[in-house]
Amino acid sequence: MDGPGWHALSAKAVYDRLDADPDGLSADEAADRLDRHGPNELSQGELTSPWRILLHQFTSPLIYVLLVAFVVTIGIDHYADAIVIAVVLVLNAVVGFVQEYRAENAMAALRSLVSPTARVRRDGEVQTVPSADLVPGDEVRLQSGDVVPADVRLRETTDLQVDTSILTGESLPAAREPGVEDPDTPLADRTNLVYMGTSVVSGRGTGVVVATGEDTEMGHIAREVRGTARAATPLQERMHRFGTRISVAILGVAAVIFAVGLWQGIPVADVFLLAVATAVSAIPEGLPVVMTVALAVSVRRMARRHAIVRRLPAVETLGSCSVIVSDKTGTITENRMTVQRLWTVDGPVAVGGDPDAAAGEFRRNGDPMAPGADQAVMETLRAATLANEASVQVVDEGRLEGEGDPTETALLVAARKAGLDRSALLEDAPQVGYVPFESERQYAASVHRTGGNPGGPGESADTVTYVKGAPERIVDMCETVATDDGTARLDREALTAAADDMAADGLRVIAMARGGGDLTDDDPPSGLTFLGFAGMLDPPREAVPDAIAACRRAGVRVLMVTGDHAETARAIADRVGIDAEHVLTGTEVAALSDAELTERLRDTSVFARIAPTQKHRIVTLLQADGEVVAVTGDGVNDAPALKAAHIGAAMGITGTDVAKEASEMVLTDDNFATIYAAIEEGRTVFANIRKATSFLLTTGVALVLAILAAFALAVAGLLPPIAVAGVPVLLLPAQALWLNVVNNGIQDVALAFEPGEREQYERPPHSPDAGLLSRDLTERTLLVGLVLAVLAVAVFWWRLAEGATEAAAQTAALTTMVVSNALFLGSVRSQHRSVLGKSPLSNPVLLVGTLAAMVVHLVAIYAPPTQFLLGLEPIAPAAWLLILAVSPVALVVAELHKHWRR
Repeated sequence: MDGPGWHALSAKAVYDRLDADPDGLSADEAADRLDRHGPNELSQGELTSPWRILLHQFTSPLIYVLLVAFVVTIGIDHYADAIVIAVVLVLNAVVGFVQEYRAENAMAALRSLVSPTARVRRDGEVQTVPSADLVPGDEVRLQSGDVVPADVRLRETTDLQVDTSILTGESLPAAREPGVEDPDTPLADRTNLVYMGTSVVSGRGTGVVVATGEDTEMGHIAREVRGTARAATPLQERMHRFGTRISVAILGVAAVIFAVGLWQGIPVADVFLLAVATAVSAIPEGLPVVMTVALAVSVRRMARRHAIVRRLPAVETLGSCSVIVSDKTGTITENRMTVQRLWTVDGPVAVGGDPDAAAGEFRRNGDPMAPGADQAVMETLRAATLANEASVQVVDEGRLEGEGDPTETALLVAARKAGLDRSALLEDAPQVGYVPFESERQYAASVHRTGGNPGGPGESADTVTYVKGAPERIVDMCETVATDDGTARLDREALTAAADDMAADGLRVIAMARGGGDLTDDDPPSGLTFLGFAGMLDPPREAVPDAIAACRRAGVRVLMVTGDHAETARAIADRVGIDAEHVLTGTEVAALSDAELTERLRDTSVFARIAPTQKHRIVTLLQADGEVVAVTGDGVNDAPALKAAHIGAAMGITGTDVAKEASEMVLTDDNFATIYAAIEEGRTVFANIRKATSFLLTTGVALVLAILAAFALAVAGLLPPIAVAGVPVLLLPAQALWLNVVNNGIQDVALAFEPGEREQYERPPHSPDAGLLSRDLTERTLLVGLVLAVLAVAVFWWRLAEGATEAAAQTAALTTMVVSNALFLGSVRSQHRSVLGKSPLSNPVLLVGTLAAMVVHLVAIYAPPTQFLLGLEPIAPAAWLLILAVSPVALVVAELHKHWRR
């Protein structure tokens, strides 16, 4: 709308602008407006067809190479390899399709939040109509338990409390009342508006619909979700770059072999077969399988650590994560208000113990104390218990379960820890009057009949009034203060200073007082005796400080972004170890340009009173600044940021379906510590993919270099012109493919089960621009590949020089590579540790896989069927001695390089 927002207009101005009045619309006018504005629904948007999602799974360079490999293996009659490649393609496509198709459900989850019906006043009567039929100008009535059906400007309220957490992230229900707000008031503080999808906790309200469907705040979020592209994960980007480079390299190698073959006079058909077979052998077709298995293994590990992954590539993304943008309520904190401190004139009393347990600990000046021995403390808790509308029950094993307003529940739990039970107190002092809390009133009061004088001057022997509320309001009502000896003169400045000190620590402060006489709504109590303060907050989860410290050691920044107040955010940040030197509020964020906010993001870790669009903006600016961003959230307000982030982590317990559908990961325990556990798994999976890639490429490099070396030796006349078309071939195409099956088909997959190493978690995250191989791994891959090629060619030459047949020489060369690779695998298990520093039993899958590969190869050498299919011959004892003597060379070279690099 043009001009001031609805919150900045008087009720009369709102009705005038909408051409409506409090008596409601007529049915005809409502129908006309429905035609003009459309139904009060969130647009579904254009859904991607399943076929497009499926075809999208075949659009990466490595998949193109595999598709070509599939066609080529069919063309050269290698049907077994064609089947393996086809399985890889299908597995990759199915996994990707399922993950993308599920993400399409985010909009359906958003639409499910809209209330199905609404109570409106039309034609002078209150009617229940489908919420889809609501139009701007409709007069809506709200009551406890309702889901707000549209954006409504309030006209009248009675104790209206609304849960706005899905939009603002606030941990407590917010009071809503008529009035006029400043035009610059942030969304979370607009008390005269309620928004679609929020829910009424208590009270009643009446107001006029100012926005429906896509024009609501929920509609704005829906448009953001539709318009937000899901960020490509670092692993996807690395695989794209790797696939492009490996495709070019393989084509180049095939071209060189083809050219050399023609130069040597080999017939075109034969040289084409040789070049293509070599290229197919060099393709790391096992890499997608390894990647999928590594991710799946990590997903299973993460599930045991309370993290459910919805998109497989997101696992590795966590390993590259450099910034976590975390919610406060329910993620860093327990999402449960808890009394932390009591204050009486005798000083503060710390309240401890399990927040859910009926038993507790009370300490004054660090020393344990019995609350029953302190009359002022007991009277403070008695007032908090009786001037209270909530309830708590003892459930399993003495644990407490509350029902009602979180603040009042926290007071009841603290009283139970001191031995005060509300039901027992009411039996001794029945309630005879009650004034409920209202935001204008700022207090609640309860009158009780009692048989004796509580001890305060001016208090009736028949009744006592307990009052609780805002500190400044209660202190103004008091004339005296309770002490162990009775009462004393009130020092307002001292009480105000004590309340301010508690608030500065991020505590929500409630004051309690006692008085006598009758009570009415119109005349507030006066001449009361001040009893004490109770300070409460939503405490941090126990494991969070250690998790944040671990993030810091791992080079990961943690930003806390909340809809709560700045003081509360700062206090929680201080408790968990987040740098709270600078706190930016939503108002301050709105005043900054993108460049200015980007600069502030580099040294600010706490953000308070943040609106949904601002959280999204923070995430996108961090990404633009080169950060890999993980975002936590639970409400509808978090959905755009969750989807835009490299990885979104939704809360499994308190999270809305919208947040979960927009996320890659769901935390089943709603605990920040689980995010750090997921980061550990992410780094482990990336390390394992790197190891497997190095192992695969080492075999490919060795194979290609060995074949090229054999050609070079033949050109130099150092090998007799035997084999196909008179030119010696180190390995037949079938033998080269067998090498891939034995080494790369078993052992590389087993590397996916390798456990993590402590040093992985104490290094900065990998850059998103880093390749699948680091510099030292690239060096090691090329070096060991060269060594393997030299060993294979040397054994091949030696066997031919000894007069062995070409098949026997090929079998010896092939076995040299198989055994060398099996030993080299011990070095591959760790990028930095020595082979002696890794127990073979720490990865039993790899140990069994390696032994199985050796057994399978031995069977292939000596079994007649495989001898025929692969062109193999039994190996002579002397050849075995040579093979076993030279095979450890690759391992030794790898370890020497590792030591030099380390």
